[in-house]
Amino acid sequence: MVDKLRGVSERFLVTGGSRLVGEVAVGGAKNSVLKLMAAALLAEGTTTITNCPDILDVPLMAEVLRGLGCDVVISDAAPGDRSVVAITTPSEPKYHADFPAVTQFRASVCVLGPLMARCKRAVVALPGGDAIGSRPLDMHQAGLRLLGATSEIEHGCVVARAEELRGARIRLDFPSVGATENILMAAVLAEGETVIDNAAREPDIVDLCNMLVQMGARISGAGTSVLTIQGVEQLHPTEHRVIGDRIVAATWGIAAAMTQGDVRVTGVNPKHLALVLDKLRSAGARISFEVDGFRVIQPERPRAVNFSTLPFPGFPTDLQPMAIGLAAIADGTSMITENIFEARFRFVEEMIRLGADARTDGHHAVVRGIPRLSSAPVWSSDIRAGAGLVLAGLVADGVTEVHDVFHIDRGYPNFVEQLQALGGGVERVGVARTDRERVGENAL
Repeated sequence: MVDKLRGVSERFLVTGGSRLVGEVAVGGAKNSVLKLMAAALLAEGTTTITNCPDILDVPLMAEVLRGLGCDVVISDAAPGDRSVVAITTPSEPKYHADFPAVTQFRASVCVLGPLMARCKRAVVALPGGDAIGSRPLDMHQAGLRLLGATSEIEHGCVVARAEELRGARIRLDFPSVGATENILMAAVLAEGETVIDNAAREPDIVDLCNMLVQMGARISGAGTSVLTIQGVEQLHPTEHRVIGDRIVAATWGIAAAMTQGDVRVTGVNPKHLALVLDKLRSAGARISFEVDGFRVIQPERPRAVNFSTLPFPGFPTDLQPMAIGLAAIADGTSMITENIFEARFRFVEEMIRLGADARTDGHHAVVRGIPRLSSAPVWSSDIRAGAGLVLAGLVADGVTEVHDVFHIDRGYPNFVEQLQALGGGVERVGVARTDRERVGENAL
């Protein structure tokens, strides 16, 4: 797996003008694997997760689980596969997750539900992660309270307790993925029936439900807005393969469209990307579907397309930076509406450095496409913004320097190597922080 410190003092040099051509294989989904690792807390014994992506957040989650008393081994699988994570959970896990790894990434909060299910107590430090806006835990806590727990924020931690958990009917104000996951994992060992109404429908939720059912949970409605859980007394360990990463796959598809390329993407269910691929077709791309992926051919400059981010099956907020990158070089004017995270548009400031004609107003951005961007030093503020800036550099003149690339490493395994294999002019180089200060401090 990636070195935890890799990327801290590195940058990418992106040379524009290349047309991406070839085939790229997608590994396991970042937004799924971390929750599956947390779910291993629900059963004593060894749970094995395969097709794990080689990203920074996997060893970070491993550190979180080790702090809770688990033994975690990350190893390479057979040639052509991804990493395997084996998690051995003790009969009595620790319930206090208050250590540095927890504060480094948002997904660490997903241990809250499993700890409540197993220990009836949980102390979880408020998580860190990407700078994309407010993501409060109100719905997580409200759901646990309806299951019979108390939950408060004390000294920078979520503190929850319960004598026992009992099933309840819980309606979410918004189909939050994180809240759905935590309530679901708490409910599988609660007494009686729990119904989660307005539940998230993302493929990652379905993947988690499938693994929990393999462990002995009784869940119906996965992939719909209503999840019904019949509590059981205990779960057992299992082996589960992570679904392909639809966000990484879509990033490659959009990259093909931006560079007027021809890219075949494998290792992902194309049904998970139906709307995204339809948008690329509207931009002029030729799309073909395959059993394990899709192919994008962009014969000419993309046409302008409007995007509006929404929960699944809508257009993913994680792809908003790529949508802006596509709009920046498209023929015409695009309107991008961000309905999920209010700070995603911080990315637009960096796009303007590259010459993009873009303006934001509240949760809307208007982008007038130009034939080509111009190179400049830019800074990543989160995983997806970083990837979006690299894609923008591919359609800029000269060499674009993308800084703070440790963000990209958290979500895109072997990003540089895969881009190079497709013909992209990208290289990773080291740089001291004094160099960054010399060109200007603008990371956030």
